[in-house]
Amino acid sequence: MIDRLEAGGMAEVFRGEALSVQGFKKQVAIKRVLPHLAQNKSFISMFLDEARLGARLSHANIVTVFDIGAADNTYFIVMEFIDGCNLKAIIEHYRQMGRRLGVKETIYIGMETCRGLSYAHEIIDDDGDEIGIVHRDISPPNILLSKRGEIKVTDFGLAKATTQLEKTDPGVVKGKFSYLAPEAAKGEEVDARADIFALGIVLWEMLAGRRLFLGETDYQTVKLVQQANVPSLSRLNPEVDEELEAVLGKALTTDPRDRYESAREFGDALAGYLFGKQLKVTSYDIANIVKEVVQRKATTKKGTVQEASIIDRLIQEELLRFTSLDDMGSDPLNVGDTPLSPDDVAGAQPLDAALFENPADWFANDDDVMGAVSDAAGVGSSSEPGWRESGLEDGADLASLLEDSGELGMQPLTATPTPPPPREPTPVPVAPIQPAGAQLPPIESEPAPVKKSGGAMIWVVLVAILLLAGGAAAYFGGFIPL
Repeated sequence: MIDRLEAGGMAEVFRGEALSVQGFKKQVAIKRVLPHLAQNKSFISMFLDEARLGARLSHANIVTVFDIGAADNTYFIVMEFIDGCNLKAIIEHYRQMGRRLGVKETIYIGMETCRGLSYAHEIIDDDGDEIGIVHRDISPPNILLSKRGEIKVTDFGLAKATTQLEKTDPGVVKGKFSYLAPEAAKGEEVDARADIFALGIVLWEMLAGRRLFLGETDYQTVKLVQQANVPSLSRLNPEVDEELEAVLGKALTTDPRDRYESAREFGDALAGYLFGKQLKVTSYDIANIVKEVVQRKATTKKGTVQEASIIDRLIQEELLRFTSLDDMGSDPLNVGDTPLSPDDVAGAQPLDAALFENPADWFANDDDVMGAVSDAAGVGSSSEPGWRESGLEDGADLASLLEDSGELGMQPLTATPTPPPPREPTPVPVAPIQPAGAQLPPIESEPAPVKKSGGAMIWVVLVAILLLAGGAAAYFGGFIPL
């Protein structure tokens, strides 16, 4: 399958490619039952009826059915792919352009549709008996037009035939309400003349540029169909004369007995009017219309895709403006190897000492102090200060080293102010690393008692760490015997 062409409430249609030996390729259409309906026996029976009828029908004005199969717990039909559009797309295209389809083109489409319907209505089985096919869903979406000007009837899913498995219960209405025949809207038995009435509605709407039977609700629409009051077409379209209105009027009579007896007769009446008026129209004219509609549809779709692509690109550009903290290193205020200047971090929030229970714990996360320690120890002083430069893998190793040393005899001290209840600390930026021995900037938000004792305690700890570092160096250097 290449791409999806159409989707509805019961099935979806894909464009596919059939492959065979020696590089044989053929484009096909694949109609697949939606998974949620695969277990509906009544619907599957209708679907199989459509496949069987389609496989039996072989005509230039009917979409050919090639195969039927089952996969992924659902059924599908492989059909002829029509490279073009349906009649609904053409009608909508002209409505958006504020135009109506020409009279001769409309008549030609009606003639070709009658050819397909007459074949389906008159087909016989192997025993020579009429199958009695009635499409029951003739409407703009089910009339396809190709870029070569071909016109084909499709979707016999609601068709009535003597060979079908799914029988319609009496009084059940099948088909689109706006294109029902009056007898069908009343739940009466239908025959080929119901398709003639439906085709008459399609042609009338093409020439009038508006819908014929369309109420605000389905019930109102069905009531309009039952009454079958058809407005004068010549008053809506000056190009329609009385003769053409009479041809269409016979197809739209309420009583089936007053209509054309067959699609063949209806098509002959359309052809008689066309030739009587000496109106020249061929499949080339239809091809030009289809190409215009398809091209406009492709342009609109391309514009939509381009607009979506532009929006996606703008979103991506904005996302690239954000930098993960993981990508910025351990210090979120340092970009690369160069610390930001004090001016760059002027808006940084100062640390709140009240968030810490133990002043000794400050150093586990204070890059300034740890940088000064590594510089004082004489390790890696030529490069950027950090845990790796001190020969330690992380801060936990240094903490354990301090805890294991009994020479210092230091006890954890508690900050003078009573700490507030534990709460989730707000991440705050850390000030740029200062050289060893540099005076640390005062913390303005720090309580006064903590500020006085904190400076002395820092120097005590620094001296202790220097003694510890010197002792370790002497020990490993062999100056201190075991």
